[in-house]
Amino acid sequence: MRRVLDHIDRRILNELQANGRISIVDLAERVHLTKTPCSERVKRLEREGVISGYGATIAPTEVDMGHVMIVHVNLSKTSDSSLEDFNRAVKLIPEVQMCLMIAGPFDYMLKVRTRDINQFRILLGDQISQLPSVSQTHSFAVMESVKETKVIELPA
Repeated sequence: MRRVLDHIDRRILNELQANGRISIVDLAERVHLTKTPCSERVKRLEREGVISGYGATIAPTEVDMGHVMIVHVNLSKTSDSSLEDFNRAVKLIPEVQMCLMIAGPFDYMLKVRTRDINQFRILLGDQISQLPSVSQTHSFAVMESVKETKVIELPA
């Protein structure tokens, strides 16, 4: 059973998503709590898995990974074992940033980040098209990322 988050929990989560390095003192001030109750709430949210981790946001172009492709994948079979095999294998490709199972005209949608189109072409031929049960792929070059975020804005 999922826990219902109150308005203070939601405000804490919104603040931490905006700045994961904020001090407990500053966080407590922003959510109108004292330090100890704020710290206890953060620890509870971490313990319950609501906060799943902290990390740095990296500028892809600064690490030579600015080329983005969306790949639609069709499988030749969609038995449970085929899906599990595909899921397990696709997780091993570091350039695949996102893999979504889709209900629609294709089975999966991948977001793939590489240095350039040539590196993508090699990755597509050597790894993505060789994933278990892949029968067909369709690739789409991303010209511009208009909005891309990991933030889940919670109403306070």
